[in-house]
Amino acid sequence: MNRELPKDFLWGGAIAAHQAEGAWNIDGRGPSIADVMTAGGNGIPRKITKGVVEGEYYPNHEAIDFYHRYKEDIQLFKELGLKCLRTSISWSRIFPTGQEETPNEQGLKFYDDLFDECLKNGIEPVVTLSHFEIPYAIYEDFGGFANKAVIPLFVKFAQCVFDRYKDKVTYWMTFNEINNQADGQEPVHVWTNSAMIIEDDQDKEALVFQAGVNELIASAWAVNEGKKINPDFQIGCMMAYVPIYPYSCAPEDMIASVKANERRFFYSDVHVRGEIPTYTEKYWEQKGLTIEISEKERQILRQGTVDYIGFSYYMSGTITTLPDVEGRQTEDIPSAKLVKNPYITASDWGWPIDPVGLRYVLNTVYQRYDLPLFIVENGFGAYDQLTDSNEIHDDYRINYLREHIEQMKKAVVEDGVPLIGYTPWGIIDIVSFGSGEMEKRYGMIYVDKDNTGNGTLQRLKKDSFAWYQQVIETNGEQL
Repeated sequence: MNRELPKDFLWGGAIAAHQAEGAWNIDGRGPSIADVMTAGGNGIPRKITKGVVEGEYYPNHEAIDFYHRYKEDIQLFKELGLKCLRTSISWSRIFPTGQEETPNEQGLKFYDDLFDECLKNGIEPVVTLSHFEIPYAIYEDFGGFANKAVIPLFVKFAQCVFDRYKDKVTYWMTFNEINNQADGQEPVHVWTNSAMIIEDDQDKEALVFQAGVNELIASAWAVNEGKKINPDFQIGCMMAYVPIYPYSCAPEDMIASVKANERRFFYSDVHVRGEIPTYTEKYWEQKGLTIEISEKERQILRQGTVDYIGFSYYMSGTITTLPDVEGRQTEDIPSAKLVKNPYITASDWGWPIDPVGLRYVLNTVYQRYDLPLFIVENGFGAYDQLTDSNEIHDDYRINYLREHIEQMKKAVVEDGVPLIGYTPWGIIDIVSFGSGEMEKRYGMIYVDKDNTGNGTLQRLKKDSFAWYQQVIETNGEQL
């Protein structure tokens, strides 16, 4: 049996436009929904302001200034040995309000130059269309993706960039972590996924489902249009997979885990199978939810299924129905609680660390869908200490990545899961999506900037840089 990863395995790294580029209001770019999110902190939520408010600090406005520094960063990526770079196209850089008839040429030119620079250095672009950066005007004018009028606006954007970069990009994804909004706990997920702010007197569940359905229709429509432009495109979805384990072997715990996992599987079930799952239709019926979807839209879903599944994996969760275990009550499984897993540890931000869970996800998702998979986010956010000699010794990050890559390899070489590649998140330090911090660092390249925006933006290699360089050189044999 072949015990090695495929020779064409895409080792890479991942960033997102709004967390890296900066240049939020130059060269014709309009504000995105990320541009009205203030800085938060560890356990401190980010605020979503009504427009850009004077005196507030918005870390995404400058980010790490990748917009002006991408050439030097790509040289570092080349030295690292990256085979691909996952990034996104800022929708409001192409259509500033999302509603223009013609695109912003300066924005299109930037991505031409960026992708050309990547390709010149042997790095394949892997591109997400919508990565938490919907034009802010779509919220102001339409109230976000719960409004069906937004669907053709997204498709127009997708058609534009598909056509412009048809000879430069092969791997695409439509909506980043589309299923995050299903959790029902974090308002910021509804904002970043769907550009919606839900008031207390509104039916949150109905609005989130409607927005999700509209995004799935937009995705399928975009897939269809992309294939017309270039039949060789590989267009995938992008999921956040957080497997929910049963806390005990009590049968009720097993059923609770099945129902909890359906929250996230709903989105990939539609992306892959082109149908609203029967368990979702039944749930809508039981809850009295009226979700608008026409027969024509159902046909679009059937015609626009994806070629592969891209996903993020950071952590797992645990659920129980046992009355004597403390936890957080779930909204849609009344008898169940999300609880701490006693067998694993957690990061400084309370994220459970479960490398074996990655192998579990790879097997579970492949068995469910029988499609190629692509790990497009995985990483360890941590406080990094800069020594007096400008070194960063991040053994904790190396250990985290090593343990996850070991499980990834087992899924491929022992379990037979077809895997396209692996792009750890934040290959260079960027603004944290969840907290808006710079000091929650994921990268193998350090960026000199703190949580208040101070710093030189100097780039420095961490110890993990040399380690990952070796991993790529040996195609994962030396960990």
